[in-house]
Amino acid sequence: MNNGVYETIIIGAGIAGCTAAIYASRKKMSFLLIAKEFGGQFYESGEISNYPGIVTTDGVEFSKKFWEQLAFNGIAVQEDEEVTDITAAGDVFDVISDKNAYKTKTVIIATGSHPRKLNISGEQEFARRGVTYCSICDGPIFKHKTIAIIGGGNSALEAVDFTKKIVKKIYLINNDKQFNAFEALIEKAVGADNVEIIHEAHVTRIKGEATVKGLIYEKQGKEYELAVDGVIIEIGRMPNTHFVEGFLELTQTGHIAIDCQGRTSRQGIFAAGDCASGQEYQYAIAAGQGCIALLKAARYLAGKK
Repeated sequence: MNNGVYETIIIGAGIAGCTAAIYASRKKMSFLLIAKEFGGQFYESGEISNYPGIVTTDGVEFSKKFWEQLAFNGIAVQEDEEVTDITAAGDVFDVISDKNAYKTKTVIIATGSHPRKLNISGEQEFARRGVTYCSICDGPIFKHKTIAIIGGGNSALEAVDFTKKIVKKIYLINNDKQFNAFEALIEKAVGADNVEIIHEAHVTRIKGEATVKGLIYEKQGKEYELAVDGVIIEIGRMPNTHFVEGFLELTQTGHIAIDCQGRTSRQGIFAAGDCASGQEYQYAIAAGQGCIALLKAARYLAGKK
């Protein structure tokens, strides 16, 4: 760090942020890795079987591997510190948290996203014990089992399309009268033998013991119960970008608009992972974007010398 100014500050310690930090360390940059909490969405995942080089693991073990790799590269995470604002003063940015203020020449934002939740009884209790928000990540866990998928948009219909060949039966529960999704996805769901569609239904409770065993929903004033082994909630995700509203260009969904090099609307600031536009919410994609963002930030700095 020269004159109290970092070369880059990486905000977020999920897979995108950690990947950026590993590359920053290898390039001997002066940098800071700051996060409200380590791990991002690691802890939301059950089984992980689609990350290159790892046959199968889970969110907890995967996060441990990243801790080990950060330690190997001498990287410390400035944890329990939430960034609340970023301001610009010439070629230097002030990154302001709820505890400190830092100066840096570049910023990499990798704050991820969070799933929209139903906020019903049992949802938090059975998280990672049958309740999940990612069909691709956790769908294979429910092989030959009965599940409920909650939602009526593209993400819910994509979850149906992905899991229908894996599970025994799917209850697709939509709180509207019809789906708000691509027609092709709707046709696939309607035409599947093992998919039962329930419209105008509101899930009110998730039940279980050690794991999910069922759910309760209301429809036209009556209460019904379904026996299911898992619940996939697909009602959308929200990017963690509130602190850059008005400072960076955001998409209609609130994601930070980036180009193919991870550059945002402001020179010197890059974004990667689930907080950035065009995201498919996959670990491998987040890692790649974190790598690109750091390398492009380093190239940007080299061009300023």
